[in-house]
Amino acid sequence: MSKKEVSESRLTLPQVKKVLEAVGEENLDQFQRRTLDYVNKFAKAEPEKAEELLQILTKEYEIDEAEAVQILNCMPETVDELRVFLAGGRKIIETQKLQSIVTLLNENKLLK
Repeated sequence: MSKKEVSESRLTLPQVKKVLEAVGEENLDQFQRRTLDYVNKFAKAEPEKAEELLQILTKEYEIDEAEAVQILNCMPETVDELRVFLAGGRKIIETQKLQSIVTLLNENKLLK
């Protein structure tokens, strides 16, 4: 019996959209089509921008990847909304940094 190595990675909604669109809608099963419909409605950034923002949040602002993914999925518009995603963390982030994160997110938000 051979062992199969499986890896796991977190994806933002725009990244999921990119993956599903690459497969092609005609090749998706029912669950995948529902997922594509969901991400089309709720993705709030372009896939390339989401990947770039994920790197910025994790490297420059030292936010955990899981928290950064959730932030990008919801794209909070105020510091108070952003604090909800960081409430479980053990470190405190200065209000000035939080404001710069919100500004960064608002500048890269998709206009719908």
